Amino acid sequence: MDYYQPPQVEYVHYVNVRGGQMKSSERVKHELREAYGGVAEADSKKECCGNGRSCCGVSSKPDETYSQELGYSKEELRSVPEGSNMGLGCGNPQAIAELKAGEVVLDLGAGGGFDAFLSSKRVGFQGKVYGVDMTPEMLSKARENAKKGGYDNVEFLLGEIEHIPLPNDTVDVIISNCVINLSTDKEQVFKEAFRVLKKGGRLAISDMVAYKPLPSEMVNNKELYCNCISGAMTIGELKSILARIGFTEIVVEPQENSRMFIKDWVPGSDAENYVVSVKIKAVRPGA
Repeated sequence: MDYYQPPQVEYVHYVNVRGGQMKSSERVKHELREAYGGVAEADSKKECCGNGRSCCGVSSKPDETYSQELGYSKEELRSVPEGSNMGLGCGNPQAIAELKAGEVVLDLGAGGGFDAFLSSKRVGFQGKVYGVDMTPEMLSKARENAKKGGYDNVEFLLGEIEHIPLPNDTVDVIISNCVINLSTDKEQVFKEAFRVLKKGGRLAISDMVAYKPLPSEMVNNKELYCNCISGAMTIGELKSILARIGFTEIVVEPQENSRMFIKDWVPGSDAENYVVSVKIKAVRPGA
């Protein structure tokens, strides 16, 4: 079997990572598009790309056990079209979203559509789910999966999570799974989230945070950035950004058991001793 090899790009320091000579934001986005576009293409061809037990890799045979470690049930995993779940996450935002029939949901970094399709079932035909992704290959895959599964209440949009292609005050719930840590301007992401949420709207996000400063050799490592490690904020930074923008009822809950699968993402990197998956909840006030 042929194995997809992600493109090799010379590494330079990343934007908005602490200190140092920074690489442009557009260069980082280009590298991320290449990496995740390769994941989408490899999955479509039933090939492998990188480490299948990571947030930036896919196996020729999806690892159901890994997805269950992230918090998904067997029923959820088997209820969506084949190819929508590529294991590109660090948790299960569905578990904290408390979605209701008729709600409008936005998935930031929707990938192949897995969480969007699960949300679709919860909000029903009276609800609506939008998925935004900046990678054309992922967007094409998600749209094909939606057509295959008959998801008439799901729409996938090409766009960046720093510039969400939706009007103000249109969304009840924003979900995301291990994507915001990849942004080079995380505060702008949350400003946009606040803008598109209705008053009383809420965040329900799984993502990565650092619970102690990462050493420079980890910060300055392209593989660790694409694998959702070296772009992680601290919990304090995350809470400060959310509060400054205006969110209330902020909860950032570390998932200590996530260290068990984080150590498999980039074996030998010691990442599990620096970062952890968290559940993030917050509310736009004023309902």
